[in-house]
Amino acid sequence: MVAQEAHGHGAPQGFIRKYIFSLDHKVIGIQYYFLALSAVFVGMLLSVLMRIHMVWPTATIPFFGDIKPETYVMLVTMHGTIMVFFVLTTAPQGGFGNYFLPIQIGAPDMAFPVLNMLSFWTTFVSFMVMLAAFFVTGGAPNHGWTGYAPLSAVPSAAPGEGLGADLWIISIAIFCLASLMGALNFITTILDLRAKGMTLMRMPLTCWSWFITAILGLLAFGVLLSAGILLLLDRNVGTSFFVPGGLSFTGRLAVPPGGLSSSTTLITHNGGSPLLWQHLFWFFGHPEVYIAILPGMGVASQLLSTFARKPIFGYKAMVYAIMGIGVLGFVVWGHHMFMSGMSPYTAFSFSIMTMAIGVPSAIKTFNWLGTLYKSRIRLQTPMLYAIGFVSLFVSGGLSGPFLAQPVLDIPLHDTAFVPAHFHLIMGVAAIFGMFAGTYYWFPKMFGRMMNERLGQIHCILTLIGTYAIFMPMHWLGMAAQPRRYSQFTELQYLQKLLPMNEFITYAAIITVLVQFIFVINFFWSLFKGPKASDNPWEATTLEWTTATPPPHDNFGGKTPVVNHGPYEYSVPGAPKDYVMQTDPVTVAAH
Repeated sequence: MVAQEAHGHGAPQGFIRKYIFSLDHKVIGIQYYFLALSAVFVGMLLSVLMRIHMVWPTATIPFFGDIKPETYVMLVTMHGTIMVFFVLTTAPQGGFGNYFLPIQIGAPDMAFPVLNMLSFWTTFVSFMVMLAAFFVTGGAPNHGWTGYAPLSAVPSAAPGEGLGADLWIISIAIFCLASLMGALNFITTILDLRAKGMTLMRMPLTCWSWFITAILGLLAFGVLLSAGILLLLDRNVGTSFFVPGGLSFTGRLAVPPGGLSSSTTLITHNGGSPLLWQHLFWFFGHPEVYIAILPGMGVASQLLSTFARKPIFGYKAMVYAIMGIGVLGFVVWGHHMFMSGMSPYTAFSFSIMTMAIGVPSAIKTFNWLGTLYKSRIRLQTPMLYAIGFVSLFVSGGLSGPFLAQPVLDIPLHDTAFVPAHFHLIMGVAAIFGMFAGTYYWFPKMFGRMMNERLGQIHCILTLIGTYAIFMPMHWLGMAAQPRRYSQFTELQYLQKLLPMNEFITYAAIITVLVQFIFVINFFWSLFKGPKASDNPWEATTLEWTTATPPPHDNFGGKTPVVNHGPYEYSVPGAPKDYVMQTDPVTVAAH
């Protein structure tokens, strides 16, 4: 049953209602996008500081001074948290999803516009609370982006585990609330507001990826929210959910300016389980991997078909693969915990399920290759990013089966191999999906074209830089270089690896500088780029049937009627090499 409702709110009047507290899903999508763009540069700055300290631990950095070991762990914590939550989760779903989901299904807006506005501003508050952790006494937390207990559960455990850790937990809890509101909105919009003729199997794969991502978010963020509340209670009320009895800290670091304390502090908790936190966190954490990557898969599918001028290979198989990833994503969290001493039988079952989740991912990869096979590829900038996404997803995914085997994961788990793997497949691959979406949808969002040559240069240099950073990191992991260590100059067996670390650091700095090509291109094109036509890429989905930029109700009062699937390219007998979803049925007559 497809329903279409007229939304009560008209075109906004005044700057505040139009651009700040807007109910328009398009404005909210742009707000999410710029929030993520701000967050990504904070995250990149922290990563550069980490790399510099790892190679030159005694260096004094302008504006930052010396980086102590505990400061380094704080950088690790905040870099991971900001990138995972405020970039990889916020931009693909909150940004592009908010802007284009209603247009691609022929709806005038999201199902709950006020809730949509609230979800953005709640996310914004969450980001501000997270940044505030840098500036309180003791600084930001030291417990890593995973917040492992009991370190995160005992305020006296480390310098940053005081107010900074409380702010970190509160920020994550606020973010969970925002994500739950957004997920409900996405699911309801897709189920209730599709245009006439827009059956589920006529939706673009982008909409399918946003739909399954919303379901994952609805089921996963509630678990993390509950875990965060329990952690706050352990820290501030004296409960014992995650803190075991008999725990003590000897020679602990006191909150500055107290310095080192030689006393032994007995923690008065009893009966908690640190492993309970790991179970709750990773039950959220593994679906989060797919919350970050599924929208990128949808964008890559959309672009590969559009720029190959060919229908997506195996549309229904792609849909079922997205569903399979969503289901299996909830039953593999234990592979993050092979080091915890779990039963070999339990580890074996998680290992089998982890290998199984590679099947739908492989289906998608082979279908992407099938789409490109014998096609007429247009190597424009969005297509280059989509191909880069597939490259990173495949190369990052190949190291996954190693970590899925307990016998291999145990020696590799605490080495550089793991961050190398997840940065490729979840981190940079998802960011390439964001770049692809930016170049593809920029004309529709802002009415202007981005510079093609600058886009191509940025794409190629970023792809080379990414491989220069993370491929050698796999080798360092196999050579047993530990992760989360602030420096390696004191470890004799790592001396021969220092040149490789220097190479990675130089590659990281250059790759970060290359991102300013994108920034210059983005903001220059925003004001000076050539005017875009309504359908510059000759694409078929509904967003390209409306004006550029779209009017307030998306379609100027004319609700579209859908007659075709989303990827009707190279149709025999059609007057052009593509058929829009709204074209009459006779246009596509074979």
